[in-house]
Amino acid sequence: MTFQKAFSILSCLIIRTKGLSQHLPVAEDSTYDPSCAFCNVSVENGFDVRWEDSQLVAFRDRDPACEQHFQVIPKRHLSSVRQLGKSDVGLVKAMVNVGHQLLERLAIKRSMRKMGFHIPPFISVGHLHLHVQALPYKNFARKAKYPTARGFNSYQKGFTWFIEAHQTISIIQEGRRVGVLPC
Repeated sequence: MTFQKAFSILSCLIIRTKGLSQHLPVAEDSTYDPSCAFCNVSVENGFDVRWEDSQLVAFRDRDPACEQHFQVIPKRHLSSVRQLGKSDVGLVKAMVNVGHQLLERLAIKRSMRKMGFHIPPFISVGHLHLHVQALPYKNFARKAKYPTARGFNSYQKGFTWFIEAHQTISIIQEGRRVGVLPC
């Protein structure tokens, strides 16, 4: 058994036995936060917008980890992936679809694509944003910011601060919440 798996199991058991496995309360939804940088995404505000419709905006990452690195965000303000619930499955799927469209335009093979979210407190902007990346990473330090952990037993993901989009969809479809610990 790996250290990561052992730590994940132990952490989960401790939390569940203390009765803390209940989900954190969902923050109230708001459509716009004037202090949020991502609520103000536009070419005029210095963003390299690559795709936009009435619900989503996609733009190049300002500090890319890969040669091709985009952010796909909802126009309505959602603070993070931890706020997502069952009713947001369609939103996440739409975000992933936009990500695939962006990478298809660049002829990036599906096997070289990575899409996911950082999990609070490991976020830089408090607005839900899907990282859309064409691998490989520029260097090891960049790769280390986006670690993934496969799930085990009934968990969709292991202990990590980054969750892939498909893991997110599976978790919220089941009515559970995303967290750093296995979920």
